[in-house]
Amino acid sequence: MYRYELDLVNVAMRRNTIAHVDTGAGKTMIAVMIIKEVALSLEKQPFEKKLIIFLAPTRNLVQQHFNVVRENTGLMVEYYHGGKVTNMEGKKVDDWDAAVWEREINKNEVMVITHQILLDALRNGFMKFEMICLLIIDECHHAIASGNHPYASIMKEFYHKSVNKPRVFGMTATLETRKGVSSAGDCEAQMTALEIILDSLVYTTQNRTEVEHVKQSASLSYSFYEPCEVDHADLKLKLDCSRWKFEVQLLDMQLSLQRHYKDTDEKHGILRERLSDDHDKIIYCINELGLLCAYEAVKICIAEAPKAIEKCGFFEDSCSKCLHFLEEALSIIENALHNGHENIFELEMMVAAGYISPKLYQLFILFWSFGGAKEVSCIVFAKSVITAKVLDMILKGVADLSHFTASYLTCNATSVDAMPTKLQRETLESFRSGKVNLLFATGVFEEGIDMPKCSTVICFDIPKTQCSNVQPWRKARQTSSRFFIMLERDNVQQIEQVCDIIRSEHSINDNACVVKPSNFEETKSYHVEETKPHQMRALTDHVLPNNEDPTENISSKHTTEPPPGAGTTKRKELHGTTPIRALSGTWGDDGADLYAYKISFKCNLVDVKYSSFVLLLESKLDDDVASLEMELYLVSKYVNCKVSSCGKLHLNAEQAAKGKCFQELFFNGIFGKLYIGSIYSEEPRQFLPATDKKLWNSSYMYFLLPLESLDTFKISWEEIDSCVYAIEFVKKSSFSRAEKQSVDLIMTDSESTNMIHFANRSVHKDVDITNMVVLTIHTGKIYSVLEVLQDETAESPFDGDVKQFSSFKNYFKQKYEIDLVYPGQNMLLLKQAHKAHNLLVDFNGEGILHGKKIKGDTYKLNKDRQRYYARLPPELLIIIDARIDVVKSLYLLPSLMHRIESLMLASQLREEITGHMTDIHIPISLILEATTTLRCNESFSMERLELLGDSVIKYVVSCDLYLRHPNNDEGQLSSVRKWQVRNSTLYNLGIGCRLQGYIRDMAFDPTRWTAPGQLPLRSYPCDHGVETIEVPIDAKYHTEDIKILTGKCCDMGHRWLGSKTISDCVEALVGAYFVGGGLTAALHLMRWLGISCELDPSRVNEAIKVASLHAYTPKLDLLQSLESKLGYEFAVKGLLLEAITHPSNQDLGGGYCYQRLEFLGDSVLDLLITRHLFNKHSDIDPGEFTDLRSASVNNENFAYAAVRRNLHTYLQYCSGSLQTQIPDYIKFFATSSTDTNSLQTKKSPKALGDMVESIAGAMLLDTKLNLDEVWRIFELLLSPIVTPAKLELPPLRELIEFCDSKGYFVKDACRSNGNAVIAELRLQLEDALLTAEGTGTTKKVARAQAALNMLSQIEKRGTSRKNNGKENREEKINNINTKEKEKDITETKVSISDTSKTDIPVLESIKTQKGGPRASLYELCKKMQWPMPSLTSSEHKSKTPIEIGEGVDKRTGFNSFESRISLTIPDYSVIELTGKPRADKKSSFDSAALLILYELQKLGKLKIR
Repeated sequence: MYRYELDLVNVAMRRNTIAHVDTGAGKTMIAVMIIKEVALSLEKQPFEKKLIIFLAPTRNLVQQHFNVVRENTGLMVEYYHGGKVTNMEGKKVDDWDAAVWEREINKNEVMVITHQILLDALRNGFMKFEMICLLIIDECHHAIASGNHPYASIMKEFYHKSVNKPRVFGMTATLETRKGVSSAGDCEAQMTALEIILDSLVYTTQNRTEVEHVKQSASLSYSFYEPCEVDHADLKLKLDCSRWKFEVQLLDMQLSLQRHYKDTDEKHGILRERLSDDHDKIIYCINELGLLCAYEAVKICIAEAPKAIEKCGFFEDSCSKCLHFLEEALSIIENALHNGHENIFELEMMVAAGYISPKLYQLFILFWSFGGAKEVSCIVFAKSVITAKVLDMILKGVADLSHFTASYLTCNATSVDAMPTKLQRETLESFRSGKVNLLFATGVFEEGIDMPKCSTVICFDIPKTQCSNVQPWRKARQTSSRFFIMLERDNVQQIEQVCDIIRSEHSINDNACVVKPSNFEETKSYHVEETKPHQMRALTDHVLPNNEDPTENISSKHTTEPPPGAGTTKRKELHGTTPIRALSGTWGDDGADLYAYKISFKCNLVDVKYSSFVLLLESKLDDDVASLEMELYLVSKYVNCKVSSCGKLHLNAEQAAKGKCFQELFFNGIFGKLYIGSIYSEEPRQFLPATDKKLWNSSYMYFLLPLESLDTFKISWEEIDSCVYAIEFVKKSSFSRAEKQSVDLIMTDSESTNMIHFANRSVHKDVDITNMVVLTIHTGKIYSVLEVLQDETAESPFDGDVKQFSSFKNYFKQKYEIDLVYPGQNMLLLKQAHKAHNLLVDFNGEGILHGKKIKGDTYKLNKDRQRYYARLPPELLIIIDARIDVVKSLYLLPSLMHRIESLMLASQLREEITGHMTDIHIPISLILEATTTLRCNESFSMERLELLGDSVIKYVVSCDLYLRHPNNDEGQLSSVRKWQVRNSTLYNLGIGCRLQGYIRDMAFDPTRWTAPGQLPLRSYPCDHGVETIEVPIDAKYHTEDIKILTGKCCDMGHRWLGSKTISDCVEALVGAYFVGGGLTAALHLMRWLGISCELDPSRVNEAIKVASLHAYTPKLDLLQSLESKLGYEFAVKGLLLEAITHPSNQDLGGGYCYQRLEFLGDSVLDLLITRHLFNKHSDIDPGEFTDLRSASVNNENFAYAAVRRNLHTYLQYCSGSLQTQIPDYIKFFATSSTDTNSLQTKKSPKALGDMVESIAGAMLLDTKLNLDEVWRIFELLLSPIVTPAKLELPPLRELIEFCDSKGYFVKDACRSNGNAVIAELRLQLEDALLTAEGTGTTKKVARAQAALNMLSQIEKRGTSRKNNGKENREEKINNINTKEKEKDITETKVSISDTSKTDIPVLESIKTQKGGPRASLYELCKKMQWPMPSLTSSEHKSKTPIEIGEGVDKRTGFNSFESRISLTIPDYSVIELTGKPRADKKSSFDSAALLILYELQKLGKLKIR
């Protein structure tokens, strides 16, 4: 036995263990040793039947493990899998009854069994779980592969619910189960999930040298093949046509048989799927293997087709269509081969012709490289069955490889191409014995199957996961064995995929616990202070309450296990948008009765007027939507908008038709387009209202019509009639019909020189036409008249492109084919109606923008921007008799209606939650806030409510668990609470209630807003393959692709959402209901979500009754003294006594301690403090709110309060460690400054903070869950509660944020000095290098002390720590959040060669993609500790197009950006350079960064390879 094996056995005999050991390193022998140890202990219990169960996922593994256990132990061992047959009855295991199972159990001590067989036996009651004393689980990582895997089901349904739990020993060579996982966070999350489900801890060995010596891993090599140059496009097209032909025939036969057989559709669906599968196999072989292999693949499919036809019965004719397709495909490919399919010769020519692929040719080269040695034993792994079979057949045609005896091994699925289990075993034995020396295989035996004679493994296809990479690699077990992965040359995607897999393996090894026998402690070797009651009862921290399920508080419709990644920030999901029911309408020919809501506008500038409008809907709005009052923000003013209900209004059919004309004209004329098509395109140019385009949808119907005046409620029908007239006028005009005639055909008024001739009428020159609203007849745009241009007519020179048009008259003739009738009359200067803008955010004043404070000068809009006006002859303009105030109000309506529609959707959600309840009314603004993310860039978001809701959920769940499980300890309750409040559980609840459709996750885009009757400017067709508004909950609509953008909707309303956003919304809604309706409303919402948390008063009384039995008389004086300090007298003194009793004093007291009350009090204080901060600081952004909460709700802060109020003297304990820790902390407290940063450098005894939480829990029960009364006491006890002005960040975080704002880099180094840790920090400023040291018991404490010392030095230099300096830096090279930088301070991974401070750094390469030069410069500055460069940009505008950029980045545009960069090199100089002009700001930053990198190379400060 090797040392690492003995270590693992010792660990496994002390606690449940997951052995993470490489394949070939002896996991099975470790399991055998554990079996022997357990069997030896069972000899002392001769009268109690106990079993050792050895689980494996496959039959082959069961057989293999059975042989090892039987040969190495003297125990009665038997194996069981689906093919096992009893000797007596001849029944397979699946058909065994209780009697057969009882006989097998009684005669054996060890049962090696497949997971499904054991699960079935347990579910059927044939075996009792309590009989199992040791449960060994091979390839245990499958337990987290899916929620319903048999391993997971065994643990959830039986282990976690069992009172007498068996010892668990899991074995695996990989802890990764998903595709593409590479980050340490992902790997750690999967490890944690596996540890929880198996109730075990993951261990690996520290002695990697010994393991590598034992397992004899193969050397890894990559074999590159050339890309394929022959695509066989014509051939694949013929195959596609053939497939479509037979699919049509199948459809015809399906229709003809529907009258006779009920299952016609199902059968033909299967046949079409098989036809598609066969077609895909052929195409795959053509692309990946070549034409010759595709030919063999078709023959294989034809050979297997009769098996399928036999199963068809009455549908034999239909089934034969699949066979006919294959026969036709064979003929098509055979014709393409030109008689070249009989023998394989001149391989280079066959590759050039596409008969075999470069990939297959490279595989042959690998085979030839092995020589003719018969001792070669090779496995080739392919991802598909057809590949393995085809490779086996094709090899036999290569004469130069005749020394290989080949076979294939594929899975034993239930499909027609399945390989029988017996044949699998025979093939494996042939390979092991040497009869077969080349095996083409799929993943059927990747896991665990022993292949001791294998010398070479080739991955013909790239492994999908780290597991699929490790397992084949470990199959090569001979000395000097080799492992090849085949990759396409220069295929960056394939190379990156392999790199991700390798990163996954390293991340897993880095995150797994390392076995260190010297410092390993048994479960019972705990310090008294850390003792918990469940440890005394030999239970682990991971166990759940006895006979309880963590899902018991979740309603049955939500108890499904959430999929992996649910509720995380990394995963994105496709979801639909819930339609607003109140916007639907079914207006008939008789008109409609509509609810009317007046919309009035009032500007802060008295002389600016807006017309009132009326909103007409078929549905009645909720009162708080119907009484909306809000402000819209324009460039230099703001407008107050007020909505008020005006009862019901009837519109007859004529009025409804006129209302539609008004909306079609104005909303398309201002925000869309009134002409579709073009004289230059295939689609003829048409006037939109004259076409058959569907502009009105019954699911989105409302009117927005102008009122006559601000004070009266009367629709302005005269203005609406004018719009109807304008539309009819254009319809009748020749121009709308694309007839190229002169405009005089539509002129009707006098030709007097004193008249201004418009298209529809003439106006006398003395009439003031300023602000007249007009419609251009040639473009369909709406303008208002500014003035008559006295010196300019249509005959004036055209000042655009002079070369092309000589005059305005010539311009209209050539571009629009219009002959002006009055070219000599004066032209008009026109102002185009505004395009829609987002007016919901005040960019000009102080306020909150997307949850963060904004300052007046930060986001100022450009008030001096250039305005563009039009100059047009009057005869091209149609007068619309509408006030300019109406047009100005129309500009406000998109933003206002967006807010109203958002409130209507929030109201719809509120109705679903509360129904018709009258005692709960939550303001609609809170619902809207709870469903709005930061991405919406609103002045509000869900972040603050989310933090509050998190505390509410934690409190309610804690109370419910505490009251319903009086016999369970704090560790058990915490485990269940953790499950119930985790993001994935909340995600499941939100999905179950369809919250995803109500979430707002995209900023208002005015260009995409459309009113009823308006044609969208651009379409965003759905490319997700979902035909319904609601997206099914399916893994195929989940992704972790960072390129997928969240928020943006297609025309179907589908958008990608972050998975965590859904769980955040659940928390925010709970917070909203708590704020709007108190705890009662929050409980109602939680029940609606599916959490059955009832705070039953009878259970509170029962808990009080139990505490009242505590004997407190001997300590009455102590308790009364404590009550006087608290300012509260307990009605039940036993509660207070329990709250101050430490676990170490439990046995000396009454058998109770404060840990259950601590569990309760933790959630109480969390909620009370969070509520206080939420109400008191409503003007702070969510990030600052989070910092305040973190600084207030923590054990250190509570311990500090306990000492400050002298509560520590009342703690009842009997612990040697506390007797020294508490006085030391008191002494430190007395001699230290009162700022929290100083206290953070000294860790407090946890018991002090625990006691404060316990007192809060006891007080909550004593007051019958009166939160306000508890807060009355604790607000004084915890005061002063931190405020934004007094907030002290942790020293290390403050230092990092300071460095980030100034562009500095800090490095640290830690070393041990006995039991202490010494941390040293180094910070390079422009003019000095600062160093600071800190000492502590842990690395965290030492680094905090060093950071505090460093901050003191910074302050002494006259630099304010609070001045973040961000306003002085327009742009930084790279923006890294604090958490990433705090981690990065100790782990720096850069591509710059590791050099000393005096050496010249070497940059391996400069990334050329956008952001690449900046990233390279950032890496360099970080490595050398140079202050980060500052970048400032300037924009240059041109009236004529200019060429910008170079090479492939060259563009033509009107604007260019130029950036200046400044880099300070300490003890050298400041380098300032200006980059080249670029088309956008970030590209100009890259240009400047690239320039300075090359400048550094010239100066000898950098080498670039």
